[in-house]
Amino acid sequence: MRGINILAIIVATVAAFLFSSIWYITFGKARMKLLKNENASADMRKVPASQKLFELFRSLVVVVVIAHLLAIAGVTDWLGAVGVGIWLVVFPGMILVGATLWDKRPWKLSAIHGGDWLFKILIVSVILGLWR
Repeated sequence: MRGINILAIIVATVAAFLFSSIWYITFGKARMKLLKNENASADMRKVPASQKLFELFRSLVVVVVIAHLLAIAGVTDWLGAVGVGIWLVVFPGMILVGATLWDKRPWKLSAIHGGDWLFKILIVSVILGLWR
């Protein structure tokens, strides 16, 4: 992984995981109300360890992809990383718009998930950009 700092990957992964955990604890009740699903869980404090580990792995995958894209793009500072991060937010944003449009998901639910992705990608981008 040329041009990629492993320590930055670890720190960004933990930061993404912690941020999302706090985000969904904060917006968990609203999310649950919008989902109307008794089997869903919104609070990371209440989910099984296996689910937490899988979420940590998902965060790692996102961080590694962003790190590779920053390396390919030749980004060498945090400001450039934020610019790439803003472009990357378009993908989950469009997926959420599609879910709202075609699956009739409430806009508020998409906004909760979209906010998580927006800030998580920007946090990861800044961490990776600072550690270049």
